[in-house]
Amino acid sequence: MIQSTVNFIIITLIILAAISNGKSYATQEASISSPNFWNLKSGHTRPNQLPSRIQFLATDDFPPFVFRDPEDRLTGFNVDLARALCQELQVSCSLRIKKFEDLLVALEEEEGDAIIAGLARAPEMASRLAFSDDYLKLPARFVSTANATDGLVSVPDLKDKQVSVEAGSRHAVFAGRFFPEAQVIEYSSLSDARAAVASGDVDYHFGDGLSLSFWLQSAAANDCCAFSGGPWLEPGYFDSGLAIATRRDDQSTLDALNYGLYALYKNGKYQELYLRYFPLSFY
Repeated sequence: MIQSTVNFIIITLIILAAISNGKSYATQEASISSPNFWNLKSGHTRPNQLPSRIQFLATDDFPPFVFRDPEDRLTGFNVDLARALCQELQVSCSLRIKKFEDLLVALEEEEGDAIIAGLARAPEMASRLAFSDDYLKLPARFVSTANATDGLVSVPDLKDKQVSVEAGSRHAVFAGRFFPEAQVIEYSSLSDARAAVASGDVDYHFGDGLSLSFWLQSAAANDCCAFSGGPWLEPGYFDSGLAIATRRDDQSTLDALNYGLYALYKNGKYQELYLRYFPLSFY
């Protein structure tokens, strides 16, 4: 499971505040862009045969995708995405909450039809599950102090620059391999790596774009910083994304979900949901 690296309570409050009033705590303006993972020229057609219903399986501790608000109501990007898919497909849907370790068994025992919970596309899952098209990828991003942001950050731009990373992370591995002329400094904790750029001790921090988008809006960041350059989606490092898992023999549900995701992007509903939950775009 691709877990959020931001404290559950803090990220929940930030999300709810952003949804309710659209306020951004970053010094930069919230981006109005949203990513596109679909080829709009591919001519996806609505399947002739759709399932009569889809029961989604999820956990309720995966913010900002599925979590409970202060009134214990289920909310999140995945919740609204599942609802929008069912409306687009015109099929009956429900959402059943399970512990993460019980999701796969529940799907195989037909307690549900699809897992929408950030399940990884691990090789050992290939014989047991089928995955939809990715509906969200999680890029790496650079951040720098708000008064020092610039355009596209390329490898030559990093010559003699200090870049903080979390030790042991895939971002640290990538930076060490592909930024040879930068001074890559590994910190034992993510908070220390971010604090280094906030204080100006380093020129950049390189890390997960999603969690950084919420950190930039948090009190911890204190309006210190902003995204610098664009998203990094290098294959083998940052190209794996969020998808919906189905049983391998349930082609009808898989086809329906893939068409639905494409249709939601084409009609603008996907963009609406993305900007609702991620007002400071991490793309």
